[in-house]
Amino acid sequence: MITDLTEGSPSKKLFWFSMPLLLSVAFQQLYQMADSMIVGRFAESAQAGELALAAVGASYPITQLFVAVATGINIGTSVLVSQLFGAKRYLRMKTAISTALITTTVVSLLLTLFGAICTNGLMSALNTSADIFADASLYLRVYVFGLLFLFIYNVCTGIFNAMGDSRTPLFLLILSSVGNVILDVVFVAILHWGVAGVAWATFIAQGASGVFAFFLLMRRVRTFDTGHHFILFAPEMLRRLTNYAIPSIAQQSFVSVGNLIIQYYVNLCGPTVIAGFSVANRINMFALTCCMSFASGLSSYVAQNIGARKLDRVGPGLKAGGTFSVGLGIVFMMIYLPLANRIISLFLPAGSASGVVDVARGYLFTVVPFYVVVCIKFVCDSVLRGAGAMRPFMITTFSDLILRVVLSIALFYVIGNEHGIWMSWPIGWFLGSGLSVFFYKTGAWRKDLPTL
Repeated sequence: MITDLTEGSPSKKLFWFSMPLLLSVAFQQLYQMADSMIVGRFAESAQAGELALAAVGASYPITQLFVAVATGINIGTSVLVSQLFGAKRYLRMKTAISTALITTTVVSLLLTLFGAICTNGLMSALNTSADIFADASLYLRVYVFGLLFLFIYNVCTGIFNAMGDSRTPLFLLILSSVGNVILDVVFVAILHWGVAGVAWATFIAQGASGVFAFFLLMRRVRTFDTGHHFILFAPEMLRRLTNYAIPSIAQQSFVSVGNLIIQYYVNLCGPTVIAGFSVANRINMFALTCCMSFASGLSSYVAQNIGARKLDRVGPGLKAGGTFSVGLGIVFMMIYLPLANRIISLFLPAGSASGVVDVARGYLFTVVPFYVVVCIKFVCDSVLRGAGAMRPFMITTFSDLILRVVLSIALFYVIGNEHGIWMSWPIGWFLGSGLSVFFYKTGAWRKDLPTL
């Protein structure tokens, strides 16, 4: 279902467009969390479960580096297609879509080659402990061979969202999530493949969803009758795509590199802290990505209205998106803080060391109280991104991350344990949020609007 976000009540349009996005990211995070839950709870012993959990967690920052590139291309493509869709330039929109798909395929294949060659080197660079190194490398290697499907899926869902269709990505994610969990249970709980089972379940589910998304997109594109044949690959569209995508890729990749550095120091603390951080990070990311879904919807909303030159609708959209995102952040705070131990225990096998629970709870109690701050950053950043104001968007993210990485290292040595690392999150959020509000208030998003 295609939705024109340039007409009607901003709050109603944004809410109903964003709800499928919220459900989509919830399902996505749930099936990623299922990997950790199943591999941890169905191991042969509590110790084996903790080591398997740590192995999946140790490779997680590297997988997120690949996801960062896919997400950056998704964002760049979505902004470009949203603007062309809002301006009703459908012939040029088709050219932008085909150019993005070809570019995505090439980039994903190059990264697959890099990942296949460098798997062991990447895990060694993270100082991964010997008792989880083999499983962590195996998980990463299988994951890398599914990058083509991951990238195609991401760019296709970004295009659907750009055209105001958030229901098709939800449908695809439900199928992928349910399939992934079923395969997790079969491969790990029944066949006892351990970490390898989780990796292959992700590969198969990701592959099926990527192929299905591509064919659904091709069917959707053919419904736009332009009366002329579009250009399959246009250098001019590639230039515009890279103008949006490269800053987004840089921003997403920089975040992932920062997380790799943080993971290095977490790994120095041993398997118990690694396992606790892995659990808490998944729980934290579930909340943050759900809150971010309203910001993602706002980004498409802003891009369409920029394309239609209806700038007066941006402010009301920001207020509505901020209300939805902050409200959801408060709901997660009210759930996580009193129920932290019960939620953490879902990931752990019976008889697990209490130290894992203590580590995870310490992380959550440090970051969860500041969800409102990061939600404000999300919605202001989405206006900058939707308008194509990538420079201020990158500044807010880089400032947040640089401070977080520097502080995590400094406080790790000052305090002498992982709690110093945890404290860097809220401090970085405060800085990034302040900059995001500043750039929105000063009208940075209104400058250099694109010519369509």
